[in-house]
This record gives sequence, structure tokens and C-alpha cells, in this order.
Amino acid sequence: MKIVECVPNFSEGRRKEVVDAIVEAMTAIPGVKLLDVEMDPDHNRSVVTIAGPPESVLDAAFNGIAKAVELIDLNKHTGQHPRIGAADVVPFVPLKDVTIGECVELAEKLARRVSHELNVPVYLYGEAAHRPERRDLPNIRSKKVQFEQLKELVKTDPDRAPDYGPAELHPTAGATIIGVRKILIAYNVNLGTSDVKIAKKIARMVRARNGGLMGVRALGFELAERGITQVSMNLIDYEKTPIFAAYELVKLYADRFGVPVVGSEVVGLLPQKALVDVADFYLKLEDFKPDQFIESRIEEGKLPAEDFLLDLASTSPAPGGGAAAALSAAQGYALLAMVAGLTLKSRKYQKSWETVKPVLSRAREGLLKSLRMIDEDTEAFNRVMEAYRLPKSTDEEKAKRKEAIQEALKVAAESPLKIMRHVFEGLDDVLILAEYGNKNAITDVGSAAYQFHAAFFGAELNVMINLASIKDGDFRQKIDEEVLELENSFKRKFDEAISFVSKEML
Repeated sequence: MKIVECVPNFSEGRRKEVVDAIVEAMTAIPGVKLLDVEMDPDHNRSVVTIAGPPESVLDAAFNGIAKAVELIDLNKHTGQHPRIGAADVVPFVPLKDVTIGECVELAEKLARRVSHELNVPVYLYGEAAHRPERRDLPNIRSKKVQFEQLKELVKTDPDRAPDYGPAELHPTAGATIIGVRKILIAYNVNLGTSDVKIAKKIARMVRARNGGLMGVRALGFELAERGITQVSMNLIDYEKTPIFAAYELVKLYADRFGVPVVGSEVVGLLPQKALVDVADFYLKLEDFKPDQFIESRIEEGKLPAEDFLLDLASTSPAPGGGAAAALSAAQGYALLAMVAGLTLKSRKYQKSWETVKPVLSRAREGLLKSLRMIDEDTEAFNRVMEAYRLPKSTDEEKAKRKEAIQEALKVAAESPLKIMRHVFEGLDDVLILAEYGNKNAITDVGSAAYQFHAAFFGAELNVMINLASIKDGDFRQKIDEEVLELENSFKRKFDEAISFVSKEML
């Protein structure tokens, strides 16, 4: 699977509810995994890291930008970090089986959507830059040219014209910078002085454009709440300028100014190799190899589902049968995606392509939804256990505990019911692929149907066991009726699907 990382920087680091809303909008896209969220109140800035299939990450990035445009007003924003937009910088980073060129295409697509649908002008930087001078981010946005200055300059200076959208900043959201880069490490060194002039001088001496370290961008900031200052750096190529080199040069200049280094920090994520390089340098390790990590040996040779299956085999009651049912559903949808893909690759089935294309899309979405349901079912069961652990010393505590248990049981009953509905929908695509799909994969279509069968009835058992402990008669009747109706419909459709598959095999 192709994997792209996206690391949007938003101009909000103090209002958690705003950052949470942005993150929720991004992670609503199926297939997108949230890797990290960093909020910095001094910089008044947040860095969100997501990863997933290219088109899914593109949609998630757009959602995040749209929510930032809705919730952030730069006219009311203050912070140490320079910014020109509510969604200030949005870089794509190739991680797995994706080229720089493919990421550039994503950046172009996102730029068009943002400018056309949100009326926010876009500048392209890094590998996606249209102009050579815009490859470097500081040439677009700096301490001297931020939202306040750019909203006037963009109207009169051709060199400040955006690559997409109007030559006028959005009144509250400014502009957005979208680009493509390699993995970047955001690394800060904190100085035991309140004199920000010293931090700025050191930043000037270590940054690449002033003759410092290769691929290093640096700024000096005051961290007023802590009474210290900071040299904030972006290491554009950590293999050419590793973390220890940046740290040692900052420390050298700090010693010259007579101030101590009181700490350092990494903002966001970084590759394991970057820290291996640090350990290797300071410990003077001989012949050290990354596979000497215990964790590396444990992970080596593991099957993709091994962690989940080992958890399932443990004595812990969660994950349990509901999560296993969701896994069966995921396998069913994965098989449908495979058969649809094989059909679309063969010209022999060209007449079926228009019918099968939507099936591939639905199967991929169904797979991702099934995987989310594994965690949802486990979380629902854990909620029941938490309710049972509530105190019950007083009558009031007993009443609250009883109410919490009943509410948790309802969620635990509804979670596997969602799985039943989900796989029932999948049988429609089983029938389509049995008729129009690649006949060389007809047994895989049948296998998908049997995976759905296991998922459906496994989930049904989990609905019924939770329903038995629920006191709300109306709720129980409603669920009972839906389960019975679903079961009858599922059996009819399943028998039809298996009969069709069997005939096609003859």
C-alpha cells in the first residue's frame, strides 16, 4: 500500500477545543491514521501528523484546512512563530512506495481545491514550488513578512502573488503554503537566559543561509512563561546534519555567550535512525546495528495481524468475539477489493468495468470501516468493565453505577449490531462480483461471502449477550426486532450468493 505522511501546521496552540475539532475533521476520512498532535502555547501553533493512502490523506488535509479557516481568525492571533495562514504550512512527505512526483501531484490537487472551494490563496514550496526562490519556506514567510504585512504586499508586489487563488488574502484565514519535502525533524534547544537577542544571534550563526549547518533553518524565540529562550530549528536533511551536530554547535555558541543549555526537544515525530545516530555519536558505539533493539527483533518476521491475534488469544476479555467478527468482515471486504481489482485489470472484462469500479471503491471503504470497528467493539466492552468498577459504597454511588452500566451495555449491544448491518451491505457486492467479476477469482468471491457469514452471526451473538442484561424494555424490543429482520434478510441473500457462486464454478 502506498503511504504518504502529511504534517499540517495550524496557527492555534492555546485553544484545545479548536485543535481537537481540526483533528476530528481530518481523521473522519477512512484510512487516515493520526500519528501525533503537538500544541505549543508560546508559538501559538499546532503540528498534526497523519499518514495513509495518498488520496485519503489529500481529503484529510483539505478537511483540516477547511476547519481551520472556519475556526481561526489571524486578526486575533498572536504568537512567537511567524505565520501567514490559519492553516499555515501543509507539507506532504513520501513514506512508502510513493515518489516525490506523486506527492507533488497531491500538493497541486490540494492547492486547487483550497483556492477554489475555500477562496484561500496558496503558495507552493519545496519540491512542489513553481518558482525556484519558493523552494525555501523562509522566502515565502518570515518574521518580517507575516499575515499583517502580506495582506498588503500581495495586492501590489508581483513577487508576492500566490500560485493559486486570488491576489488577496482571506480576511481571517490568510493564505496557505502547501508543499512536498523529505522527512524533517523539528528540533529545539532551550537556553538558560531570558535575553532573546542571544537566541537570535545563535540561530543566525547555525542556519544554513548564513553559512551555518547544511539544511538547517533556525529562529530565536523567547519563552516568556518559562523565563528562558529557544533556538528553534528545522533539520531539512537529518542525515547530512544530524541532531547531535545541531545540538553541539548551539551549545558551543551558548558557551561563548556564557549561557547554559537547559534542555532540548523534538516536536512531532522523527525516524528511529536519527536517535540511533545520536547514541552512536555520544556513546562511541562500535559496529552498532539498528536490529540490536529488542523491539526490532520482536517485530521481525511478524505477520500483520499477529499482535491482534495474540491479544485475542490472551486471558483478557477484550478484544473478544465482536472484534473477531469485525476482523472477519475486514477479510471479506479485502477479498472483494482483490476480485474487483483483478477484474478491472483484465481487458477481457472491459464491459463490466463500469459496474465493478464502484464495487472496488465500496470494498476498500468497507475494509477500513471494518478495521475501525475492531477498536470500537473493544472500547465498548472496556466501557462496560469501567462501569462495573465504579464505587458503590453509598446509595447515590450505587444509582450512578447502575445507570452507567446500563448505558455502557447499550453501547456494547449497538457496536456488534453495526457490524451486522455492515456485512449485510457487503452481500450486494458479492452478488455483483459473482456475476460480473473475474471468473478466475470466483472462489474468492465465495470466500468473501463466508467471511461475512462468520462476521454476521458472531456479531449477533455479542448483541444478544449484552441485550440480556439491559433493563430498558423498549430498547430491547427495538434491537430484537432489527436483529430478527436482519437475520432473515441475511440468510436469503447469503443463500442466493452462494448458489450463484456454485453455479459459476461449474
